[in-house]
Amino acid sequence: MRVAIFDFDGTLYAKETFQLLMDHLKKHPDYHTKYNRFFRSMLPPYIGYKLKVYPEKKMKDRSMQFYLDAFDQFPTKHLDIYFEEIADKMRKDFNPLVLSKIKQHVADGVHIMLVSGAYTPLLHSVTKELPIDTIIGTDIPVKKQLIDSKTPIFHVHGLKKNEKILSYLSGKEIDWSNSFAYGDSYSDLSVLELVGNPVAVQPDSKLKSIAEERMWQII
Repeated sequence: MRVAIFDFDGTLYAKETFQLLMDHLKKHPDYHTKYNRFFRSMLPPYIGYKLKVYPEKKMKDRSMQFYLDAFDQFPTKHLDIYFEEIADKMRKDFNPLVLSKIKQHVADGVHIMLVSGAYTPLLHSVTKELPIDTIIGTDIPVKKQLIDSKTPIFHVHGLKKNEKILSYLSGKEIDWSNSFAYGDSYSDLSVLELVGNPVAVQPDSKLKSIAEERMWQII
């Protein structure tokens, strides 16, 4: 079994999901009042990150949690509608070259995986028309069909992506040397190193240097 593992932000989706999430909440006709609660919560770690006294990974983890805190006890069916509104905006910014790679791999019988730190329901919504076999994202805790922000999330980022990928593929015979992975940032390096065919997509400076040094394909 061969796999093709795709990152989302900066790879399949050319922009950043969290920025769109913030903008959508801030301008939403019904839920914009929730933005103030979210903004007050995330401001201290964001300032700490900008002052280089708070780690970027921890800031991102906290931001994802704070965003959900604003929707505590929110019905999941309403959140699905909310995410679909965002998904409609995102699809126009899919990277056409990455889309062509997905179609090529599907035609070659490769198992397609989308692995991202974005919320899992949003990933399902935005990619529902794409031939993706497996989606791994940041799950949203739910109790009795309501958002349970009191339960900490497991933000899928960096090495946590590897943990989730290997857990899902456990027991399956994977031809890693003939598999593929696509990512745009240095934080994707551990996933790219899993496969024999890593591809850097619009890479940041650190990943670009590594890709050039190792003669990886760059899109």
